[in-house]
Amino acid sequence: MEPSILLVEDEAAIVTLVRYNLERQGYRVRDTDDGEQALIMVKEEKPDLVILDWMLPSVSGLEVCRGLRRDPETKALPIIMLTARAEEGDRIRGLESGADDYVTKPFSPKELIARVQAVLRRARPALDADRLAYDDIEMELDTYRVRRGSRRVHLGPTEYRLLRHLMETPRRVYSRQQLLDSVWGPDVAVEPRTVDVHIRRLRKALNGPGERDLIRTVRSAGYALERPDP
Repeated sequence: MEPSILLVEDEAAIVTLVRYNLERQGYRVRDTDDGEQALIMVKEEKPDLVILDWMLPSVSGLEVCRGLRRDPETKALPIIMLTARAEEGDRIRGLESGADDYVTKPFSPKELIARVQAVLRRARPALDADRLAYDDIEMELDTYRVRRGSRRVHLGPTEYRLLRHLMETPRRVYSRQQLLDSVWGPDVAVEPRTVDVHIRRLRKALNGPGERDLIRTVRSAGYALERPDP
């Protein structure tokens, strides 16, 4: 599935330029010119990355950035500030507020795309090159071993690939078709309901007595790896 980006910018020409170049690279783009609306949109559908202008008409981009960093659900959300404020002090303030990168206007679209790609690469949740972890599930990529707490989890090849894909982007909802394309491959002729069968197998293997179900079913949307609400 293509990564999603929320663009928070009040200059229409820049919105058009950035959206065009991001979509050419395969990104899904939503945009708003309002800081308060941006916070609402992040809650409604968490993007993979936010491109954030500093000088917005209501809440400043700096405050939006700080608000996202204060929220446990978005404290690790990648943020790139895109602003005309080019002084060193402004750059420092932007980075100290929690931005992962800082791009000044005028800017090269190619450079912005490169920055987006670099920040997204750094945002992968792998703790190191050979391990993924979420909640009490650990996956050793070099040995293909999966553990939940102190318990070894035995998975078939498809269930292993499915879990790995979900663990690479936890809390993100994937449709059945998106999972088919990513786990089975876009050229494999498989019915979307096949995903449900393998999700059931994965749940059965992952969930022992008294353990929480970490695979969330989103009605009419798909599946996500996510801790249930307390």
